[in-house]
Amino acid sequence: MPDDFTPQNELERRLIAAQEGQIPPEEFIATLVGSEVFMPVYEKHQIGGLQTQQAAQPLKLTGEDGNEILVLFTSPERAKGFVKDYPGYGGGLVADFTWILEKLGIGYAISLNPGLPVGIDFEAQDVAQIAGRGRPN
Repeated sequence: MPDDFTPQNELERRLIAAQEGQIPPEEFIATLVGSEVFMPVYEKHQIGGLQTQQAAQPLKLTGEDGNEILVLFTSPERAKGFVKDYPGYGGGLVADFTWILEKLGIGYAISLNPGLPVGIDFEAQDVAQIAGRGRPN
């Protein structure tokens, strides 16, 4: 475990265990699928208290290959340093990982805890496989 990263929740403990080879990747994925994550969301200024847009705009980056990467964190505290470089993304929402997949669909990669010593990246095809977990065939 990195010296400067103290796990704050079960998802972080399982992520460290997977990275250190103490549990198989599938076991971490099962934990992730059953966990809540933090999704930074663009906070557009409201006009007269009315929301100007129906859907939240999650923080997505563009990878070197031109594909979208959804940014997620294991907790809101983990996002603070990263979102400083993205004006308007100071807030967000904590939601079930599966809910995020259901609402946003597939076709993008995911970076969990980017810029931190404990994190993981999923390619778009990995996200599609994870999204398919628990669905009847």
